[in-house]
Amino acid sequence: MPSDSNNEDRPQPEPKGADAATVSEAAASALPAPGLLTPLPVLLRWVILFILSFAIAGGLFFAHIPGALLLGPMVAAILVATNGARLSVHRYPYIFAHSLIGCIIARSIDLGTLATVADDWVIFLAIVLSIIGASSLFGYLMAKADVLPGTTAIWGTSAGAASAMVLMAEAHGGDPRLVAFMQYLRVAFVATGASLVAAFVFNAEGGATKAVIWFPETDWRDLALTLAAALAAASVAARFRIPAGTMLLPLIVTTTLHVMGYITLQLPEWLLALGYGVIGWRIGLSFTRRILRHAAGALPQIVGSILVLMAFCGGMAFLLWSLHDIDPLTAYLATSPGGLDSIAIIAATTPVDMSFIMALQTMRLILIILIGPPISDFVARRVAKG
Repeated sequence: MPSDSNNEDRPQPEPKGADAATVSEAAASALPAPGLLTPLPVLLRWVILFILSFAIAGGLFFAHIPGALLLGPMVAAILVATNGARLSVHRYPYIFAHSLIGCIIARSIDLGTLATVADDWVIFLAIVLSIIGASSLFGYLMAKADVLPGTTAIWGTSAGAASAMVLMAEAHGGDPRLVAFMQYLRVAFVATGASLVAAFVFNAEGGATKAVIWFPETDWRDLALTLAAALAAASVAARFRIPAGTMLLPLIVTTTLHVMGYITLQLPEWLLALGYGVIGWRIGLSFTRRILRHAAGALPQIVGSILVLMAFCGGMAFLLWSLHDIDPLTAYLATSPGGLDSIAIIAATTPVDMSFIMALQTMRLILIILIGPPISDFVARRVAKG
């Protein structure tokens, strides 16, 4: 449940496991500036956020915008956060929501999918390394131009899990405030861009035309097993502070159990909608005016790097489509530079090959976590040498 204590009214750290920093940590040293919503009671602020989220998500949903159930709460949270709401989502609902996203991905994977990934591993690796190389180059250029310090620029432009990138930036000498701003701005741009591209370029329809059954007939035993496996894995990841582990470990565990036939993954739409909303709120509530002002000086360069990276990834999608006969929307979503959870939500509501998308996205996430530290150290040394 959302927190309403005095301490938890301020932005709270997002988990590295359970409690790592995110964009919200950038504002943790002081309360956000007061705004229109600040004098209101905490409960009323949550009610406003809920109503606004429901209204925006509903509008996007019935306008057939893929990912509406994530984008609506995210936009609503940005609006209230920048008007002095001083709200945060507690880490436990966020961990639960991330574990659900892991289950969504796992549901799309079977033995045939794994065989396909094994057959196409060279293509996957080439694309992922190209994206990582491009994002690292943009970071290097920003550091070289003295727009941002070296490691901050690298981690800020890294196309990896936002929460993991902020944590790793702080551990490797970067400014977590700027990195958090850049990462979540990228997530917002990519999530919005992917939804709009899916809807208006490829004419993919989400929302109302999907005839969603919100309360389907559910096997409660399978649902209990699904949630137990996901939450147990997420708890282990949180306990050992594995970067992005609260999504990745449930993904690995539930995929294994699903593929081996031990459980049938049950994910009713009403439960997924709650998870989407929590993630949208978490992202949106991180956008405080304090952090926006802190990054305002570098905003044009940050936005430019995000747009160029998105364009580069679009070029990689074109190559996938033209050279390997991959469905263009599948290729676009597969090569989109994060966030993985946002892309998973959008992919789940569009007619695409979700297993291909998630395999490439997951490989990108794992590789950037593995090779990000040496890249940032290398760039920092190069910039220092002039």
